[in-house]
Amino acid sequence: MRSSGMNSNTNAFEAQVAALSAKLAPEIMNQHVAAVSLIHLPGNQPPWRGTGIQVTRGQAFSLFASGRLQWSAQMPERHGGPKFHMWARITPGGQIVNLTQNTGSFIADRNGELELGIYMGVWKNAQGELATPTKLYARLSGSLTCWVVAWRNDPASGLAALVRLQPDSWFLTAEMVRYASPIQKPAGWKYLIETGEADIFTAGHVESTPSIELDADDDQGIITTPIEIALNPSTTLSWRWRAETLPSAVAENTVHTHDYFSIATEFDNGRDLTWIWSASLAPETHFDCPIRAWTPRETHLVVRSGTADLGVWHCERRNVYQDVAAAMGPPPRKIVRVWLIAVTSFQHRRARASFANIVLTNDQCEVTVL
Repeated sequence: MRSSGMNSNTNAFEAQVAALSAKLAPEIMNQHVAAVSLIHLPGNQPPWRGTGIQVTRGQAFSLFASGRLQWSAQMPERHGGPKFHMWARITPGGQIVNLTQNTGSFIADRNGELELGIYMGVWKNAQGELATPTKLYARLSGSLTCWVVAWRNDPASGLAALVRLQPDSWFLTAEMVRYASPIQKPAGWKYLIETGEADIFTAGHVESTPSIELDADDDQGIITTPIEIALNPSTTLSWRWRAETLPSAVAENTVHTHDYFSIATEFDNGRDLTWIWSASLAPETHFDCPIRAWTPRETHLVVRSGTADLGVWHCERRNVYQDVAAAMGPPPRKIVRVWLIAVTSFQHRRARASFANIVLTNDQCEVTVL
């Protein structure tokens, strides 16, 4: 039933695109639209495909997408849509960008052809080379469909012109709203390129104290901020957090249930340790990330468990050196970044939480992260 519903949505999307394309009179093309293309991306074909649209540096383009990719033939509930899978770049040499919703607008970072890609695995670099094998795509079924519009000027005026042509277009209206009021990530933080941009972390305040708010509905993202502090037996990480909704009702240590939120430190050896609020795993439980591409890199350690403490602020303090030694082995020399992580895309649930008063200390210094 899920597949039929998604096919119906995609067919309706394509019908709206066809109807709108038929209305693109010369005056619209001359004033607002430089080029359009409807692209179909089968999930099992890795990962990049040209659109045939040439853009110049500084030119705006928008993507409007529909569809679903199934991750497993045996588990139909495992799937992702455009905001998980759809990426773009200008080739040759452009930096990859991704949808955070089913629509998005971007600025070309160079001259070249606009390409669309399906994300599956881990990127090797910001140009969209894969760090994981292309055989991961073989298990995907389904497809994404994307209508690409290259603009002659600012997307706002072009979107308004197209909405006047077709007021009932959900995707045009959605992008007008998103473009006019984009969700801003917290100052001083950026999303990890390996997992892409998202709309799930925002800046907030708890009374007069800065906070970072998390609201992730069937989504994922990792924000990071650079830090440099020596990791020695005195190094501690302290923070406050409040959870409103946990993204899993079961243990998060399997590949099918790995929905969680956490705070993490990244070390100078490229590995990271994350402290999670688990649904059911006992505090002090630790496990390597069950996602194969992340297993060598990431380890999780449970700090708090269950739902009894929801809705209340809790203060945490961890000796990072001791936790690394217990969960990961010999500690590296220093901490280089702090992360906030949320994943809710496996079970398609929602996570809502707040973070504040993040501080790293050792016997030499104290660093206020948030």
